[in-house]
Amino acid sequence: MRNEALHGYLIHYRKYREKSHLVYLFTEEYGRIDGILRQVPPPQYQPLALQASGKGELKNFSKLEIVNQPIFFYGDAFFSGFYLNELLLRLCPLEEPMPQTYQQYQLTLVKLQQLAVNAQPGLLLRQILRQFEHILLEELGYAIDFSVDAHQQSVEPERHYHFQIQEGFIPVQKASSATLAGQSLLTMLDYEKGADFSQPQLQLLSRLYRQMITSLLGDRPLKSRQLWIQNTHSQS
Repeated sequence: MRNEALHGYLIHYRKYREKSHLVYLFTEEYGRIDGILRQVPPPQYQPLALQASGKGELKNFSKLEIVNQPIFFYGDAFFSGFYLNELLLRLCPLEEPMPQTYQQYQLTLVKLQQLAVNAQPGLLLRQILRQFEHILLEELGYAIDFSVDAHQQSVEPERHYHFQIQEGFIPVQKASSATLAGQSLLTMLDYEKGADFSQPQLQLLSRLYRQMITSLLGDRPLKSRQLWIQNTHSQS
């Protein structure tokens, strides 16, 4: 890679030596890419243009420009933006293009900026985050097939299932707080890509995606989620 043009967003940075920073970008061309920037890092959530050079995992970034006007988030949108960036940093493989996630990330930033003026920000925020997680997990190779169980048998509406990320939906004999109704799973078959989720679909996906993301992250919980909870408790 030599003076290659990149377009993307800063998702994290930290101090590196005396006058440089180690920066982590999410780009249109290469997905997540890391490098050294010898200038003050740009704001997050701003579209960037820059050049990258280098053969190793750490590139040298130069000629960085901010493309558009600043984006500002307020309240829950601020923590949501932090959450998105942490997911990208923790889950996306290095230098592997993720065009669908990149497009959804751009769309999500626009929606978060408009969140404060919405009459039902809580409901809208859940829609925004589930839609982003939906695209991200699918592109990472963790798409869920809601039509079949772990034995490749059709999901039955009257049965209950236990979800395992590596196996899928495992039929169980008795319903409990840890199981999922087959009827709820089958509602996802009516979902049209890009549409809003229904309330039952939102509840189902919130449960499944939290389990999946927690499993993928391993022993290191999300800092953004912890800060969000702390902020909510401090205001209550």
